[in-house]
Amino acid sequence: MKKTLFLIFFLFFICDVFSNALQDTTLHILYKLMDNKYVHVSKKENKISEIKKMFETPDITAEQRYNINFKLYNEYKTYISDSAIYYVRKSTEIAETLKHPMWIYESKLDLVSLYIIAGMYIDGINILESVNTKNLPDWLLVKYYDCYKQLYIYYSNNNPYTLIYAEKSKLYRDSLLNVLDKESNHYKIVYAEKLDDENRLDEARLILEQLLNCTESDTHEKAVLTYALANIYKKEKNIDLQKHYYATSAICDIKNSIKENASMQALASILYETGEVEKAYSCIKSSMEDAMFCNARLRTYEISQIFPIIDFAYQENTNKQKSELQLFLILVSILSLFLIVAVVMVYRQMKWVVRIRKQLYYTNVKLNELNADLQSTVHQLNDVNKELSEANQIKEAYIGHFFDLCSTYINKFEKYQNILNKKAVEKKLDELYKMLKSKEMIDNELKGLYENFDNIFLHLYPNFVDEFNSLLTENEKFLLKPNELLNVELRIFALIRLGITDSSKIASFLHYSANTIYSYRTRVRNKAAVPREEFESLVMKIGVIKKN
Repeated sequence: MKKTLFLIFFLFFICDVFSNALQDTTLHILYKLMDNKYVHVSKKENKISEIKKMFETPDITAEQRYNINFKLYNEYKTYISDSAIYYVRKSTEIAETLKHPMWIYESKLDLVSLYIIAGMYIDGINILESVNTKNLPDWLLVKYYDCYKQLYIYYSNNNPYTLIYAEKSKLYRDSLLNVLDKESNHYKIVYAEKLDDENRLDEARLILEQLLNCTESDTHEKAVLTYALANIYKKEKNIDLQKHYYATSAICDIKNSIKENASMQALASILYETGEVEKAYSCIKSSMEDAMFCNARLRTYEISQIFPIIDFAYQENTNKQKSELQLFLILVSILSLFLIVAVVMVYRQMKWVVRIRKQLYYTNVKLNELNADLQSTVHQLNDVNKELSEANQIKEAYIGHFFDLCSTYINKFEKYQNILNKKAVEKKLDELYKMLKSKEMIDNELKGLYENFDNIFLHLYPNFVDEFNSLLTENEKFLLKPNELLNVELRIFALIRLGITDSSKIASFLHYSANTIYSYRTRVRNKAAVPREEFESLVMKIGVIKKN
C-alpha cells in the first residue's frame, strides 16, 4: 500500500515538473517573438504587396479582379479590418456588375464577418436579414450560420442581455453543425465548442487534441485549437496547461500576423492572477496594440476592461521597486562612507608605493622613447627596403624585356638588311632609295615601342590611370579611347613614376622636344585637384607593383 501511494505521488511530481518545463519553454519563445513582431508583420506586408501587384496585369478581367480582392480580404481580415472591408466592398461591386449571385452572397457574408470584428453589429444583421437562405448552397449556408453564431456570441459579450444572445448563438451553431461535413476539421472544432459549453470537457478535449496532433506547422488553425484547449483547462483550473496553450496560440497569432486575437489577452489575465505582473503587463500591452492596429472594437473593449487593473498593479510594482532601490541606495551610501574611511587609512600606507611607481614611470618613459626611436628606425628601414624591392622589380621586368626587345630588333634589322642587300644585288635602285627614304618602319617601331612600354608599365602599376585621375579635378580627368592604354600625358607621368624626371630624357624617349614635354607637364599640373607643388611627388607614390 505504501509503495502504491509513493508511486502515485512520484508520477504526480514528474507530471508537474514536465508541465512547468513545457510552460516555461513556450513562454520564453513567446516573449522572444513579442520583441520581434515586426519581422512577421514585414513578411505579411510583402505578401500583400505581391498580391496588389496582380492588379497591374495587362487586360485584367473583372473575374480576375474579384479573385485578387478576395485574396486581399483573406490577408487583411484578421490583420487590418478596415482594409479587409474596403476590398470586400470592391468584390461586392464587381459581383453585382457581373450579376453573379453566388459571388454577391459570398461577398456580403464576408462583409458581415468583418462588421462583427469591427463591432458594426447593426450593419451586419441588416445584411444577414436581407439574405434569402433558399438561394444559398451548403458552402454559403456554412458562412451564413457561422456569421449569425459569431454575431450573437460577440454581441452577448458587451450586452446586458447576455444569456438571450448566447442562446441565439447556440441555435445558429446547431444549424451550422447540420450543414457542415462531419468529417471536416471545421465541424469537429465547432462540435468541440458545443461539448465545452455543455461541460463535456473530456470529450471536447479529446477531439481538439486529435486535431492538434494532425497539425504540424504554426497555422491559424493551430491557434484556434490551442485557444480552445486552454479554455477547457481554464474550466478545470489547470493553470500551467492554461498558460502553455494560451502562449502557443499567441505564438501562432504572431507568426501569422493575426492582430484580431484573444489568446494574448487571456494569457495576460492568467499571468496577472498568478502574480506575474510584469509579464502580464507586456502581454496586455501587446494585445492592446494588436487590437487597435486591427481596429477590432470588441477586442479593444475587452482589453480595456482588464488593462487598467494590470496597469495599476504594474505601476504599483514599479513604485515598490523604486522604494527598494532608494533603500538600496541609502545602504550603498553608508557603505561608501565606510569605504572612504578605509581608503584614507590605506592611502597613508600606499605613499611609499607611489614613490616607487614614479621611479618606474620615469624608467618606462625612457624605455618608451627608446622604443619609439627603434620603431622609427624600423619604419625607415622598411621604407628603404620597399623602395629597393620596387626598384629591383622594375629592373627585373625591364631587363628581361630589354633582352627580348634587343633580340627582336636584331632579327628585324637582319631581315631589313637582307631585303636592302637583295634590292642592291638586283639593282632595283629606285625601290632601294624609296625604302631608305621611308619613315614607315621608324613610325611602326615607335608605335610598337610605346605599346610595349604601356603594357609593361600597366603590368607593374595596374591602377595607375585611376589613381592618376584621382589627383585631377573632376572635369579634367583623362578618358582613354577604346584599345588605348596610355595617352601622351599619361606616358610622360608614367616615366616620372619610374624616376625619369628630366624633361630632356623624357623628350628623347617619346621623340618630342624638351619644351613640348615641359608644356605638357605644366598643363597637367594646372589641372590638379591637389597643390601643384605636391602633384609630381604624389604621382611618384602612385600604385603598388603587381607581382608575378
